[in-house]
Amino acid sequence: MVSRRDMLLTLAATGAAALQRRAVAAVSPHGQSSITPVDFPVPAGACDCHVHVFGDPRRFPLSPDRAYTPPPAPVSELRRQLRRLHMDRVVIVSPSVYGTDNECALDAIRQLGGRARGIANIARESSDAELDRLRRGGIRGLRLNFETQGVFDPKVAIERFRLASTRAAGLGWHLQINTRLSIVEALENEIAGGPAIVVFDHFAQAEAARGVDQPGFAALVRLLTSGRAYVKVSAPYRISMRSPDYADVVPLAQALIAANHERVLWGSDWPHPDAARRPGRTATDVAPPLSVDDARVLAQLTIWAPDAATRRSILVENPARLYGF
Repeated sequence: MVSRRDMLLTLAATGAAALQRRAVAAVSPHGQSSITPVDFPVPAGACDCHVHVFGDPRRFPLSPDRAYTPPPAPVSELRRQLRRLHMDRVVIVSPSVYGTDNECALDAIRQLGGRARGIANIARESSDAELDRLRRGGIRGLRLNFETQGVFDPKVAIERFRLASTRAAGLGWHLQINTRLSIVEALENEIAGGPAIVVFDHFAQAEAARGVDQPGFAALVRLLTSGRAYVKVSAPYRISMRSPDYADVVPLAQALIAANHERVLWGSDWPHPDAARRPGRTATDVAPPLSVDDARVLAQLTIWAPDAATRRSILVENPARLYGF
């Protein structure tokens, strides 16, 4: 049976691909990102807070336990992507396909210098010396990827959260979590009284079609309001049934920004990896990235946050505070 999330991704990819066939726009060498120009003033110091880099597999081997196999998305292409979107800074999230090996992300940060920070995946047995090495390499947070790992049991999520939160706080880092609203709700008290600030990926996987009254969304809003959590209004195509402009996402984005715009971040999710299970495709088959018009996605921020000062907070001030730019 095809899951709801796989269906969402299929519809999003189909809609975005149809849009690009109609648009008069060039396409990047990897085919996943339009180079349609950005049509609003992006403030200096803007940060794309969620990208991945996939290096040469001969140098950066993929985990044998990975859920999918992406094509390469090197730093050279990321540089072009940042120029297209007028982004001066970037946060590289170490993807699940590398397991707990963060060398590809560290290498990308070294190449990009002071404009880049990173988020790492670590093993429970990682030593303090290893975490200090990651810190010196530009890592500023730890990631719990519950969604990709299939962690949907609140008890398991709470146990893993407690351990990771303690380690992150000891380094002065935050904890980035890719999970759904039911787990956000289960973690609310832990986060409210825990030692580390939390960042939720991709609208905390809220279902855009269900609106602001869906279970768990109020818990997310409360955590933003209290200042204990941030949320990335990133990758709307992963939660929307209405590509390419994602009109069903507007109420969610506006509610989160209204709750506390100082706890909202923006990210492209470049190069838009497709981790969904597809009929006939195995984990070792190369999974083409989703086709996304990044400039058009970025332009949605002018609808979600019409005020330029609020957009500056989301794009510049909040990332500078959280990641230490």
